[in-house]
Amino acid sequence: MERQRRPREGGESTATVLIAGIGNIFLGDDGFGPEVVRRLPRHPDAGVRAVDYGIRGMHLAYDLLDPWDALILVDAIPDRGTPGMVEVFGAVPDDGDTAHLDAHAMNPAAVFAGVRALGGVLPPTVVVGCQVACVDEGIGLSTPVAAAVDAAVATIDEVLTEVLAAAAAQNATPVPPATAQQED
Repeated sequence: MERQRRPREGGESTATVLIAGIGNIFLGDDGFGPEVVRRLPRHPDAGVRAVDYGIRGMHLAYDLLDPWDALILVDAIPDRGTPGMVEVFGAVPDDGDTAHLDAHAMNPAAVFAGVRALGGVLPPTVVVGCQVACVDEGIGLSTPVAAAVDAAVATIDEVLTEVLAAAAAQNATPVPPATAQQED
């Protein structure tokens, strides 16, 4: 399936980026993604959409059937370092991934499998994640993870700037050199 650009008013094309906050707010630090997306300022570019998906994996999978230029996943990440540490890394979905379509799962592998099962194509994906301290039942982020939310918002702004610049460069149409014409 080839991705088509969404036309902007006036026929110009614009990059489309989905920022998806994922996680369960009832499991402590797992609610990091939804909290970060809640604090994101509205982006002036109409092609940028930020959504708190929480634990609605199938909703995200269906939304990923639209032609996005990029996906930024915001999520809690376990066992990768010091609690509260914000990390950015690329998610490379494995086409041979053994994850299966699960309408109730909200982990990236299940969402990616859902998109593929529905016939979709995954956009390039960047994860902005935070190392968790605790994912026990309970509402609210731990102190180190709560302290990382503002840093994650700033990090998403940086990642988004890079993604939009790369999309603009990729979609730039070279302008042919001007030629002088003499009129008689």
